[in-house]
Amino acid sequence: MRGLKRTLLAAAALGAGCLAGAATAAPERQTPSGYPVPRYVSLKFDKVNARAGPGDDHRLLWVYRVRGLPVQVVAETAEWRRICDPEGELAWVHKRTVDGRRTTINMTVTPAPLYRRPKETARIVAYLKPKAMAALVRCDKDWCRIRAEDASGWVRAGELWGTDEAVQCRSGEVR
Repeated sequence: MRGLKRTLLAAAALGAGCLAGAATAAPERQTPSGYPVPRYVSLKFDKVNARAGPGDDHRLLWVYRVRGLPVQVVAETAEWRRICDPEGELAWVHKRTVDGRRTTINMTVTPAPLYRRPKETARIVAYLKPKAMAALVRCDKDWCRIRAEDASGWVRAGELWGTDEAVQCRSGEVR
């Protein structure tokens, strides 16, 4: 868990994200915010406390130190969001620490190709490095357009973490 945060601090490269219309997507539920759960958001600050429960009186589990990290909201209260991070860890964060802007991250050990057009026969214009993040521009069918630094391109939906609508966390309670 802490290794990813340190790795991401050093990673400044391309990344991507989008919605994947999977048949395994969890049904949407009514929430205090009015937004669907599950849904993806990103961390708004470079220091976000992760807690064992929804409140400042709950035990501090760790501190996220990666602004823009994609996370998935899997539950919420009026003031708190239970999130799943790219390593599958669950924690509670305050609603003011998350942003509705979508980002994604390459959680594989190999660079992910970005294509000029949404087809695998298109020319590759860049690669997204492992552990690199990028902004999601939009998704179209099975492809998502992403942007990072001076590059943008298309990636297959589901290739990067933050593109599958199904709940991403392993089952179990917050440690």
